[in-house]
Amino acid sequence: MIEIHHEYIRHIPVLHVVKEGRKNEKLPLVFFLHGFTSAKEHNLHFGYLLAEKGFRVILPDANLHGERSDGRHSEKLAFEFWNIVLQSIRELNDIKEELSQKGLVSSQIGVVGTSMGGITMFGALTQYDWIKVGVSLMGSPYYEKFARDQIESLEKAEMTIPFSENELKEIYTGLRKYDLTFQLDRLAGRPLLIWHGKKDKVVPFQPTFDFYEKIKADYEKTPERLYFLAEDNAEHKVTRKAFLKTVDWFGKFLQ
Repeated sequence: MIEIHHEYIRHIPVLHVVKEGRKNEKLPLVFFLHGFTSAKEHNLHFGYLLAEKGFRVILPDANLHGERSDGRHSEKLAFEFWNIVLQSIRELNDIKEELSQKGLVSSQIGVVGTSMGGITMFGALTQYDWIKVGVSLMGSPYYEKFARDQIESLEKAEMTIPFSENELKEIYTGLRKYDLTFQLDRLAGRPLLIWHGKKDKVVPFQPTFDFYEKIKADYEKTPERLYFLAEDNAEHKVTRKAFLKTVDWFGKFLQ
């Protein structure tokens, strides 16, 4: 049996998924971070299978999502994208600290995210050594480049950008602190699984694959700790193949 608990950790709504009777044990922990305009409940299938493997799984709602939504349209929400990502990175540590204080977390902690959640995972790797394993499902480590591309596409769509040129420069500069492509040493050989569909029109495939090619040399002595799973016909939706590979990845490197 798998238990699903709806909780608030440091005022953050989460789903807490764990094997029956093991909620108060010290267990390896996996965070699952949802995508833009999604919510924690939409990814319970990940929580279920990971909990079956013996993990404690925490699925938080990102700010302005799920229970934290204020009802604004996704077009307006888009301008909060990077604030949401950076807040999620901070809140990962808040949740981890709370669980650690209760004696519920071993040193084995992993993070997986889809789309915006995958982007958040990459940024979190630049901040927290306590993350032992990472998985990106159609995410991107290119914070500054992705932000610039977002603004460019919004401008092409003739949307009004609510930022001045100076404010945009400040945003881009601030994102560099979390941009893994500028600080590859922060990976430190940690196991990293990247999945991406080649037909993804939301988060482009090629830059993420280029990043993988760039870091391969850093894993020459431990090639089994880095894996890029590409699917020729996949678009911006996680496939069952990616889902099962994610569960296996944590089973291999986080036990």
